[in-house]
Amino acid sequence: MTSELDELNGQIAAFQPAIADIQTEIARAIVGQHHLIRRLLIGLLANGHVLLEGVPGLAKTATINALAQCISTKFARIQFTPDLLPSDLLGNLIYNPREGTYFTKKGPIFANLILADEINRAPAKVQSALLEAMQERQVTIGEETFPLPRPFLVLATQNPIDQEGTYSLPEAQVDRFMLKVVVGYPSEVEEKQIMQMMSRTAVREPLRAVIEPATILEMRALVDQVHVDDQIADYIVRLVFATREPARFVPKMQGLIRFGASPRATINLSLAAKARAFLYGRGYVLPEDIKAIGIDVLRHRVITTFEAEADDVTSEKIVQHILETVPVP
Repeated sequence: MTSELDELNGQIAAFQPAIADIQTEIARAIVGQHHLIRRLLIGLLANGHVLLEGVPGLAKTATINALAQCISTKFARIQFTPDLLPSDLLGNLIYNPREGTYFTKKGPIFANLILADEINRAPAKVQSALLEAMQERQVTIGEETFPLPRPFLVLATQNPIDQEGTYSLPEAQVDRFMLKVVVGYPSEVEEKQIMQMMSRTAVREPLRAVIEPATILEMRALVDQVHVDDQIADYIVRLVFATREPARFVPKMQGLIRFGASPRATINLSLAAKARAFLYGRGYVLPEDIKAIGIDVLRHRVITTFEAEADDVTSEKIVQHILETVPVP
């Protein structure tokens, strides 16, 4: 086992310069936001969609754009609006009157990286159109099913404060996001750097593509091999079950959780932890990987009760309490 782990560590180390190149290139356009950038990289490595939530002006869209420029691949930005139709996203069957036949015109979803900007501004029928693409990595148009390109990743943004003209995301769709990242304000030092960098009228040069899609798929193959010890696996299961059976694991949260996390949370927590270990150059998962990524994997999967809302107990506070309370192996 030790020799296999040493070999895996060596293979992972060989890809660390590529990870560093992406982070260095993004830093040319984005000041700070290291937490956000790492979470986007974890989503990319773990083949998991990412939902970003934050007030306007925090560089959510700019960071996703920067990441897309660093990858030599097809990128599509879709601005979600109330009048958007599923066919605007997926594509449609077009009738050819000359030949009397239909042909398929594919929509912007057929790209490797999808920026779903302000995703909560589109109605339910558009949100539902994303479900098959996000889970099965395929799209059905008419009677034909088309596979999506690899890698395929949905990176979505939403604004938590402007609720006029927005639609709550269906729980089934929210659950399909591996991570929900809450984007915060920069520090004073970072704010000054942002001002000095961005207070110009000149058009900024685009970033360089420093990595190929094939390299991402190679890194994902190594992420799959990252070792998860049985004790770590048990820890992951206990964390998820604590959201379903609070009386057993976190008695203080009893009566505050209406629905706990689904089995998809267990899978995603394990995958995200493996991807984080890869980012830090390790071929094995540590408890600190679970604790670091747990809040982003679980915060959108815990549905609170009316009592919790009345007491201003959010799902994030519940998850934080679970991470602090459940014993670490």
